[in-house]
Amino acid sequence: MKQILVKNIGLLVADRHGKPLLAGEEMSRLDVIRNAWLLIEDGRIKEFGEDVDGTPPCDDAEGVDAQGGTVMPSFCDSHTHLVYADSREGEFVDKIRGLSYAEIARRGGGILNSADRLHELSEDELYRQAMHRIDEIILKGTGAVEIKSGYGLNLEDELKMLRVIRRIQETAPLKVMSTFLGAHAVGRAYAGRQGDYVDHIIRDMIPEVGRQGLADFIDVFCDEGFFTPDETARMLEAGLKWGMRGKIHGQELADSGGVEVAVKYGALSVDHLESMTDRDIQLLKGNVGHPPLTSPQTIPTALPGTSFFLNMPFAPARKIIEAGLPLATASDYNPGSTPSGDMKFVVSLACIKMRLLPEEAINAATLNTAAAMGISRDYGSLAKGKVANFFITEPIPSIAYIPYAYTQPIIRRVFLNGEELRGAAGDQQS
Repeated sequence: MKQILVKNIGLLVADRHGKPLLAGEEMSRLDVIRNAWLLIEDGRIKEFGEDVDGTPPCDDAEGVDAQGGTVMPSFCDSHTHLVYADSREGEFVDKIRGLSYAEIARRGGGILNSADRLHELSEDELYRQAMHRIDEIILKGTGAVEIKSGYGLNLEDELKMLRVIRRIQETAPLKVMSTFLGAHAVGRAYAGRQGDYVDHIIRDMIPEVGRQGLADFIDVFCDEGFFTPDETARMLEAGLKWGMRGKIHGQELADSGGVEVAVKYGALSVDHLESMTDRDIQLLKGNVGHPPLTSPQTIPTALPGTSFFLNMPFAPARKIIEAGLPLATASDYNPGSTPSGDMKFVVSLACIKMRLLPEEAINAATLNTAAAMGISRDYGSLAKGKVANFFITEPIPSIAYIPYAYTQPIIRRVFLNGEELRGAAGDQQS
């Protein structure tokens, strides 16, 4: 039995309620303990409390001095595409010159551009590039991440991506969930034959991914210019037969019916929502889960980094919370529309651009986004029995300082599974 005692904590963001998800007014509540301690046993949270008289709760634990810093649960990031081949800064310049995301895609850029590059890259090189990004997000405070495929767009390259994600799961210290996103766009070999490509996904891709056990979830880009609600429904149904619950890209570019199909087929989350309507909010309010699934209702997930980078409207986060719904936020880390996995910046954007209170923004980026990956029983907050994923900041005056100081690098030490990370994850696994 290994015990670690973190002491001299200025502010501890703890979790006394133990809920798997927060919704509505609950999202504005954070348990913050001043002058606190945190006890870890065998990589999980054992106990925490206020240091009343300076006497530690145990004598034989290894000591960690927080030096007055704040101890925060690690961020959870439920929507990324961080396995990709190289950057796309040329398209960044195209956007500056006035081309839209859809126009770039129609010219053969965007997702198809990344698919072309990925096809040429070896698995080892793809893994090497991805692990650099893993190191980056860990040092910025992320302790759990969902990674999607979707830059393969044919069976072999989608399997290649998913094998890389599995390798990351096996070697990286943070929690990794895997999502099959063959329906990110229509592959070049099926240009002009979208229906045939959907049939290929259902007939060939999904069964092979399922047989190899390479994905926890299935995702579909259900939006204008991509896949229709009917096509999305067929792919979600096929994924469920192989144990892959749905997660949908929806309502990003238009009112496309993404929320409706997400609710109908029990998707765990529906993400983007830049074009979300009041009707969508009512649909989500009426959704209490999809029998026989017992996990939470479909969780609306905003990606404010995408709105920031593409100059798009932001998801109506205040309306979502005021309707009594949960809200999660994620980075959408990818080479085209959001080349950043900085969840601290996501928290700042949630406050500045979506008018969330700091407490709401932190809950959306920790507990609720863990729920949007189906892992909030073990991740997303510092509650007794949960995995000890947390970071220690420089001394700060309040929790509101985290989104307020939106570019300041305040994270001083990072702990995953109760162990301090001393160097890059990629270096540790080489």
